Amino acid sequence: MEHKHDETYSDEEAEARLKEELPHWYLEKGWIRRKYKTSGWKGTLMVVNTVGHLAEAAFHHPDLTVSYAFVIVKLVTHSAKGITDKDFELARKIEEVIMWQPGLAAGALEGTPDDPRFKYIKYN
Repeated sequence: MEHKHDETYSDEEAEARLKEELPHWYLEKGWIRRKYKTSGWKGTLMVVNTVGHLAEAAFHHPDLTVSYAFVIVKLVTHSAKGITDKDFELARKIEEVIMWQPGLAAGALEGTPDDPRFKYIKYN
């Protein structure tokens, strides 16, 4: 049985939605993708573990390319053979969590100090 959430987007529809909702993500070879740049292995592992937690909680699993100073996240809905709402929803959650900068929110959390000793991800 196919669900509404398994309806696939055309390339044009996916690109338009990415441009509007997830400007750092892009469509390539049937996948939506995002490259997160880190400051090294420690930051890379934090990104991988964060994405892993979110993917398992959602029970929708991306492909990851992991290197010393970056992680590429790739999403597609294999069962639907294309990009679906599941991919956009998980991409949005990953983006929200990985790019969270509490120091910009003027709340009680100060965020990572602007000091090379503590930097682990490159915000964009």
